[in-house]
Amino acid sequence: MIMKRLLAAIGLGALAVGCGKTNEAFDQLRQASMQELQLKTQAATGWGFGKFDRWDFDQNVGLLVFSNADGYMAKCPAQIVGTYDSSVGSWQWAWADPSIDDKLKADSLRVKDYGATNGFEKLTEAEWQGTETDAWEMAAITCKICGDQCVYRGPASDTLFVFFSFGPVQLSKGK
Repeated sequence: MIMKRLLAAIGLGALAVGCGKTNEAFDQLRQASMQELQLKTQAATGWGFGKFDRWDFDQNVGLLVFSNADGYMAKCPAQIVGTYDSSVGSWQWAWADPSIDDKLKADSLRVKDYGATNGFEKLTEAEWQGTETDAWEMAAITCKICGDQCVYRGPASDTLFVFFSFGPVQLSKGK
């Protein structure tokens, strides 16, 4: 298994170095994904995205909930894309995190497969050094590939952030 992964990694690396087309294709995917995410985020402000008092994630059912003190809520099915640790500048894909339930990793696994098929190393490497912008790009790529509605970055601690991709939103008004 380790030898198979090593050979696959060498092959993907040779592909990227050999022609440069893999890097160019990845840059195009990254840019298109970020542009699409910006549009989706802008559209989501119409239902109040970005203006809620709190957020919660029910890992048992994969439900991301945004709420206000007045009872106004937005609920949406969500997947964990990955985490970014700003204290050390590292990204980890959800598919590589054993503490995340498998049912919450489906989107990240789909992106991993897409990365393997296309030779995109950042999508297949479990953890790597990068910036918060890199983390946003990985979440945007996931959103695009999986056809999700948008992305949310929630703080898990002072330096750890969880990136979610989410689907259709259900709104409910307060009393």
